[in-house]
Amino acid sequence: MAVEELQSIIKRCQILEEQDFKEEDFGLFQLAGQRCIDEGHIDQLLEIIQNEKNKVIIRNMGWNLVGPVVRCLLWNDKEGDKRKDYFLMLDLLVKLCNPKELLLGLLELIEEPSGKQISQSILLLLQPLQTVIQKLRNNKAYSVGLALSTLWNQLSLLPVPYSKEQIQTDEYGLCQCCKALIDFTKPFVEEVVDAKENSLENEKLKDELLKFCFKSLKCPLLTAPFLEQPEEARNDPLRYFASQIVGFLSAIGEPFSKMIFNHGRKKRIWKPLEFEEEENKQLADSMASLAYLVFVQGITIDQLPMVLSPLYLLQFNMGHIEVFLQRTEESVFSKGLDLLENALLRIEDNSLLHQYLEIKSFLTVPQGLVKVMTLCPIEALRRKGLALLQLYINKLDSQGKYTLFRCLLNTSNHSGVEAFIIQNIKNQIDVSLKRSHNNRWFTGPQLISLLDLVLFLPEGAETDLLQNSDRIMASLNLLRYLIIKDNENDNQTGLWTELGKIENNFLKPLRMGLNMSKAHYEAEIKNNQENNHEAQKSKDICSVTVCGKEIPNMPPEMQLKVLHSALFTFDLIESVLARVEELIEIKTKSASEENTGIK
Repeated sequence: MAVEELQSIIKRCQILEEQDFKEEDFGLFQLAGQRCIDEGHIDQLLEIIQNEKNKVIIRNMGWNLVGPVVRCLLWNDKEGDKRKDYFLMLDLLVKLCNPKELLLGLLELIEEPSGKQISQSILLLLQPLQTVIQKLRNNKAYSVGLALSTLWNQLSLLPVPYSKEQIQTDEYGLCQCCKALIDFTKPFVEEVVDAKENSLENEKLKDELLKFCFKSLKCPLLTAPFLEQPEEARNDPLRYFASQIVGFLSAIGEPFSKMIFNHGRKKRIWKPLEFEEEENKQLADSMASLAYLVFVQGITIDQLPMVLSPLYLLQFNMGHIEVFLQRTEESVFSKGLDLLENALLRIEDNSLLHQYLEIKSFLTVPQGLVKVMTLCPIEALRRKGLALLQLYINKLDSQGKYTLFRCLLNTSNHSGVEAFIIQNIKNQIDVSLKRSHNNRWFTGPQLISLLDLVLFLPEGAETDLLQNSDRIMASLNLLRYLIIKDNENDNQTGLWTELGKIENNFLKPLRMGLNMSKAHYEAEIKNNQENNHEAQKSKDICSVTVCGKEIPNMPPEMQLKVLHSALFTFDLIESVLARVEELIEIKTKSASEENTGIK
């Protein structure tokens, strides 16, 4: 019945001129053709499509059959022969139908699926889509841009694999799609490269391809991992995709070095206004991704000038590193760590001039490292962040170190980080005191200004000593070091001039705070022990409030352990404080006796 109905419609349309086809004819043809496919009349439908007498009808109306055929290939598990017939029908329709209508129809079919069917649809339709675009005579650049934009939008919905196993499994087909997209794009890139004259249409096609390349640098390549072992890297589909995308950029863009190093300048290297708008939305992420691929993965790095200094490369990459570290995805900010490490290892210690810290990224990057050190849930990355911050400090000159220390002490808001900075301050003072010519940034008035940020309690005696214990211990150890190394008569550091202020702002409030905290925790331990017997009887989980904050619900014996641990920390602080007070008394008494003897 469906075949007869379709033949009837075709017979009626055969006597009409092409321009006389009505919208009703298109609808009837589509419904009848759909029924033929649903009822399995594939052979008869193939005969109708291949009949030369139906050539005009198929060219104008046949594109309506592409959707049903494609859906059968995607969602119906037909036997081998049937699938061959469906593929043959799809090939015939692509060959015979109006390419403009086919293009829109294919793109709609690519946009339809979700989940795992996205990749199946892309892999099925890329070759027909390429064939259709190649047949278009006008507005080819627009068609290529529309196709690449649609494909990229669908590709961006697929989850990016994050491990070797996920890459190999490729559950959602992203890796397969990436490879197929390269095969789809390559002929258009070659067309731009091989063009003998720089026509307007060729320029438009080049711009569309560049847009796609930069979009691809952002997604999936910004988050994509790359296999590290050489033998694995050769078979890494995401690395292959990255190398091909960078290769396209190198082939059709400006000279590669100009493309990379002109990013961020006021005069853009991209002329069309439309691309500049696109650039503003995504170019920062894309350029950061490109910098990582070139400088860390080494893709196309041989095209860069070999005369570039390590300091220039660091300055160039700091903006990209900042972009990476602003992201929260481990796969993204870890690339920022790799890029920073790559740049810093090229630079000699103490050679990074303090003037560089006037560039915003040279201060925001170490602040980003602090966030990695304190907030990242992955220990290996926290340790790497710490190691890179130390490496960065080592590269700065003395004034740069001094400036960075002040910045991080004011912004980190983390006791452990502050302790790390204070230890670095101590190291720089030690280096300075051992030199024949003192470093003015870590002795005298400059050092005293820095010590004002270190040797104080933010809330006086009421400061939470437990939360600030790392910082307090580091500050006490620094003060103990200064007292031992710097005699009152020499006073190279200026410590002895400021001792009274240090005692009033730091030592006395700390002593008072320790006494209050110890008394409070000892009382809590006593209460806990008294209530422990009743808690054991009821076997209830109880809570304890310390310094106005409730300890999370836990068994009484665990709470007691926490309280004793806090008391141990206070005892540790007190022992170092007592030693500092003892050293001050010894040193001042010794200096006083020397002065008396001189008189």
